[in-house]
Amino acid sequence: MSQPDTLVLDQTLPSERLDRHLTQLLPGVSRASLQRLIIDGRIKVNGILVKPTHPPRAGDVITIHWPAPRSSQAQPQDIPLDVLHEDEDLIVINKPADLVVHPSAGHEDGTIVNALLHHCRGSLSGVGGFERPGIVHRLDLGTSGCLVVAKNDRTHIALTERFQQRLVEKFYHCIVCGDFEPANGDIRAPIGRHPTQRKRMTVIDGGRFARTSFQRLERFPGSAYVEAQLHTGRTHQIRVHFLHLGFPIFGDETYGKAPSKKLTTLTGVVATRQMLHARRLAFRHPHSGRYCEFDAPLPPDFRLVLTGLREWAARSSPTQ
Repeated sequence: MSQPDTLVLDQTLPSERLDRHLTQLLPGVSRASLQRLIIDGRIKVNGILVKPTHPPRAGDVITIHWPAPRSSQAQPQDIPLDVLHEDEDLIVINKPADLVVHPSAGHEDGTIVNALLHHCRGSLSGVGGFERPGIVHRLDLGTSGCLVVAKNDRTHIALTERFQQRLVEKFYHCIVCGDFEPANGDIRAPIGRHPTQRKRMTVIDGGRFARTSFQRLERFPGSAYVEAQLHTGRTHQIRVHFLHLGFPIFGDETYGKAPSKKLTTLTGVVATRQMLHARRLAFRHPHSGRYCEFDAPLPPDFRLVLTGLREWAARSSPTQ
């Protein structure tokens, strides 16, 4: 086993389960992976084997022996990567919109993980298990931009803690449908699984706290170019929060299909995917402590849509 990592719990949660609580402390690791680690004896509480249902108690010392990534499941593939930064501890890439981050049902290969296994020659953190080696956070299929990946377990744990403690600055650029108002604001609305459409998330009472702040960069008739800052990292957060405001992301087939079609009919501009781009990522390096800031330029398809909306707005404005 590898060198273990240690967590000390700061609260007692009698109605909670250890596996579920650890997903909150380690958001880059799936609950299924944590359950396997507990059952396999790789996670212990105060040096003792427990079950995934063990209730967390304040002062409990959790030791975790992370497995090495198993390349037999995800194979290295020579897929080009747009590398923004790389050192011995981490790599930051500009993810293309059409690539899935990690293998899953229907996407067994051709993923960012397959590309990273080839690029890094197997030097990735094993914290995420064999499905997600090195993956600290993720971007949806259809979303482009900055993605940081850990090359060793210590870096993975440190980055995960920074994401959990909201010490990572995450800025996204997006194009939304509708006459976007106000020019800036702060959305604080809980997000959870949709009660009837299980593949969708929604703003719902009892959901997990979620916060997104925003400012409008440009306004067009029927749409706007917006910068959003994520203060939390819930599934589909920006897409759900802007839908909640009444301004879904242009090109979002899940949350904005009808408004996107209406905008295309109005302007003649077509979005072939959701116009959402992780523009900037900033954090202190887990080992050097240096403040790092990474910027991913807007991809060609995003710039093409933005140019189309600008040109249509200029053509449709009254003659001065």
